[in-house]
Amino acid sequence: MKTALTLEALQVIDAIERKGSFAAAATVLHRVPSALSYTVQKLEQDLGVTLFRKEGRRAVLTTAGRHLVERGRQLLQAADTLAADTRQIATGWEPQLRIAIDTAVALGDVLPAIAALYDQQPAIEVTLTTEVLGGTWEALLEDRVDLVVGGIEEMPRHKGLRCEPWQTIRHVFVAAPGHPVCQAPQPLTQDTIKAHRAVIIRDTSRNNAPLSRGILNPQQFIEVPDMAAKVEAQRQGLGVGYVPLASVTQAITSGALVELSVEEQRAPETTFLGWRSTYRGRALSFLIDTLRLPEAHAG
Repeated sequence: MKTALTLEALQVIDAIERKGSFAAAATVLHRVPSALSYTVQKLEQDLGVTLFRKEGRRAVLTTAGRHLVERGRQLLQAADTLAADTRQIATGWEPQLRIAIDTAVALGDVLPAIAALYDQQPAIEVTLTTEVLGGTWEALLEDRVDLVVGGIEEMPRHKGLRCEPWQTIRHVFVAAPGHPVCQAPQPLTQDTIKAHRAVIIRDTSRNNAPLSRGILNPQQFIEVPDMAAKVEAQRQGLGVGYVPLASVTQAITSGALVELSVEEQRAPETTFLGWRSTYRGRALSFLIDTLRLPEAHAG
C-alpha cells in the first residue's frame, strides 16, 4: 500500500506551521502559495483528516495536524541524518565511532585524540563508555564498540579482531595516611596485606565469567564500579590496594594517599588497542594513528 506521506509534504506542513501562513511558507520554500495549498489539500484528502484551520490570516494546526508535524519533524531529521551519513560513508568517514576505555586508563590520555578527530570530522558522533577487565574485550567481541582503548592483557584470540600494545601502566600500592596498614613494617608482606580490606573494581563482563584483580585469598574486599571510585574509597580509608600511578600522583603529592612499599611489587602492565579488522573507516584509522603517537604512550 502506497503511503500518502512524502518528505516533500512533511516539509510543506512544517514550513506552514513555523511561518504561520501559506504565503510565508511559500517564500521560504521558493514556491507559489497555490502549490502548497494543493499539497496540503491532497494530503488531507488522502489521510481523511483536516490539518489546518484558518484563524484570521494565520493557518493553525488542528490536533491531527500537530501530531503530524511533531512526528514528521522526527522523520525529516532522520532523513537529513541518513543523507549526511551516506555522504560520510561515501568519503570513507564513518557517521559514528563507539569507543570502550578501560577504567585503568586516564581519560586525559584519550580525549586529546578525540579532539583531533573532531578537528578532522566535526560531524562524527563519538560514544565513550568505560569498561573493566574482561568487560572491555567483551564489548568488542560482541560488537558493542568499534575500538578498545587500554584493554588489560592481550585480546582473546578471535577471527576478525586485531590488537596491538599501547600503554605500559605502573601500579603503586596506596592507602590513606590514617589507615592501620601504614603503621606496619615496610616492605609489606602478603600476610600483612591480607589482613586489611581490599578495594577492587567490578568486572563489567555481561556474558562471560568476571575476572578479579588485587584480591589475596582469604581477604575481605569492597567492590566499586570504576577507578575514580576505587581511588576515593582508598582515600577515605575503606581499604587498600594497587592503583595506576597516574591516577593518584596528585593525591600522593598532597598527602591524601601514601605510597607503600611491598615485598612482591606488581609488575608494570601492558594495555592494548583493539578493533575489528573487517571494516576500518577513516575515523577509526585516524584515531588509532593518533593514539599511537609517543605522547599517548606515557601511562
